[in-house]
Parts: sequence; C-alpha cells; structure tokens
Amino acid sequence: MEKFFASCPRGLEALLAEDLVAAGVSELQVIPGGVHFVAKWPACYAANLHSRIATRILWRVAHGRYAKEDDIYRLALDTPWPLWFTAEQTIRVDVTAVKSTLRSLEFITLRIKDAICDRFRADASKRPNVDTREPDVRVHGFITVDECTLYVDTSGAPLYQRGLRQKTVEAPLKENVAAGILRLSGWQPGTPLLDPMCGSGTFLVEAAQMALNIAPGAGRSFGFQRLKAFQLDLWKNLLERAMDDEKPAADAHIYGSDLSPVAVRAALANLDRAGLLPAVTLSTGDLLEIRAPTEQGVMVANPPYGERLSELDELAAFYPLLGSALKRNFAGWNCYLLSADLRLPKLMRLTPSKKTPLYNGAIECRLFEFKMVAGSNRR
Repeated sequence: MEKFFASCPRGLEALLAEDLVAAGVSELQVIPGGVHFVAKWPACYAANLHSRIATRILWRVAHGRYAKEDDIYRLALDTPWPLWFTAEQTIRVDVTAVKSTLRSLEFITLRIKDAICDRFRADASKRPNVDTREPDVRVHGFITVDECTLYVDTSGAPLYQRGLRQKTVEAPLKENVAAGILRLSGWQPGTPLLDPMCGSGTFLVEAAQMALNIAPGAGRSFGFQRLKAFQLDLWKNLLERAMDDEKPAADAHIYGSDLSPVAVRAALANLDRAGLLPAVTLSTGDLLEIRAPTEQGVMVANPPYGERLSELDELAAFYPLLGSALKRNFAGWNCYLLSADLRLPKLMRLTPSKKTPLYNGAIECRLFEFKMVAGSNRR
C-alpha cells in the first residue's frame, strides 16, 4: 500500500472523496483542498483516469521534521529517487508552504533539486536535467511550520487539462470546477441542461462526457507512465474497460448559447475536437431574450464578475435584467450561477435557496442556486 494526496479546488473535497471511493480507495482523510488516501497502484491509475474533480494525485515518498534548510536538503538526499526514475529523464521541483518560517521558497526549491541531483550522482554517476515546461517527472515539496513532505506527481499536467480544449475565450472556467458545479447542481444525464453564457464550452464538454460515460483522462497521458514501476498491462486493461463503457455520441439534451458568435465558434471547435458535437445543441443568443428549450431542466452559468469599477457599474445594471429574464423565461428550471460578486442575488432581486463557497483558481466565488417558480422568487 502507498500513501497519496489528491488535490482539488476548495469546496469540492467531498466530491473528490466520492471519486476516490469509486476508484477503489477505502482509507481516506478529507482536508481543505484535497484528500489523503492509502491505496495500491491500480486505484491511483483509476483515480487519474476517472476523477473529474482532482487537480493532481501525488505519491508521498518522504516525510520528516526540519529546523533549517539543510534538514530539508538531507531529507531529499536520503530519498531513493533513482529507484523511481532515471538520470536521463528531466525533472521539475515545486514547493508550497503553509505557515513556514523559512525565508525563501525559491531557495528551498533549489535545495531539493540539488539534493535529487546529488543523490543521482552518488548512485548513478550522472544527474537529471531540469525542464520547467514539460518535465518527465514532477516533484512537489509541501512545508508546514516544522515538517516537510516530498511527493512524486503521478498526474503530470494538471488533471483538469483533459487534452481536449482547442480554442478558448477570456476567463475560461477550469474543467474540474465545471464538473463539480454539474455534480453540485444534482444534474443527471438525460435531464435537459443549458449553459446560456457558454464561452468556449467548458460546461458543455464536461456534461457531454458525463452523458456519454467518457472517462475524463481517456485522451491524455500521465506522470505515472514515466515511472520505472509503471505497469503497462494494468493500465491497458483499465483504459480498454473505460473505452468499452463509452456510449456513442448522440443528442443528450445539452444546450449551449452565447451572445458572442466568437465564443459559440470556440465552443463548437472544442466539442468537435472531442467528438462530442452530436450530443450538444449550440446557438447564438442573448440570455436576457432566449427562452428555455424545455419546460424543466438545469441551467448552469458563469456570468462575468467585474474587477474594475466601470465593470461593476455595468453588472449592477445587468443583474436586475438577468433576474427578470430568469423569472420570465425559466419558470420550472433550477438555475446555478457561479460568481465572485456577492451582490448578485440582491441585485437580481432573487433569494438563493443555497450558496456554496467555491474557488475558481485563486478567486473565491459562490455557487448560487435559484429554484425558479412562476412569479416572484423573493421571500
């Protein structure tokens, strides 16, 4: 059994735990920002392949207390890196700290990198090179007040990078945040779904993959594939099983629209690249004017939340119109809006039935739930 840590956007930890249990993990501990778990390698592979919520899955390889920088260097030097990868492979080291009193994270990062290279020199008479852009192996250090943990990244590129996005528009939503919102909304494949501000189509791609039972990692590679202990046959079996479970692309009652024709073209290109275009109906339209495509369904949207004063003034004028449009055209629908603008419900003149704190990258947001009924929704 090995020890791992799966990270995720803040607010989605419980959903990540569900993904890990589905991958075969039984021993786990949920903390803010992720889940510690103990498992064998098949569960690690399966979690990387199937989790829509995880950002990275890290394999814990060393842990110790420290008083000064040299203690962290010694911990990294005593770790048997050559057992897991070769000197011909490139590396990258990243360090995160919480409440650490050490002066410089850059210096600690350099010391861990030096220790890895020194260990290779001692064991193999040569050292790996550094590649900060596309390394073969990523090493992560996590430092608290007096403890340091070292991890090897089994994911490689972040797991929200599904290998599908071709075109993007400004401020795209991360795929694992979009998947989390779909899960939090209670949406199930077969239920009509609309994103009326679809941008480059992140919600649409995630929903279509869920509707067609496509594993989110089926189209990309992973860090564990570049480790010495990689079990190719095990991985092939997992991947083949996932592909056997996929459904053929067909209309899935998923609808997307946007005021911007450029955004709709970007969404179309991304859906087409992913082979998901038959599952989604796309159109150009203004949220304030479009009508619900069916009598009942789930709406998800990530409306703009301005950072400049002029944008905030524009939004203050837009939100009341949005509230009126939802009441007028979406009675019978459950609407979910992600925003960092906490004024949104009040200015829309609607009372949310639920407010869920979520992070999109470093931005703290709320997922507002509005259950639309005919007439006013204000208590």
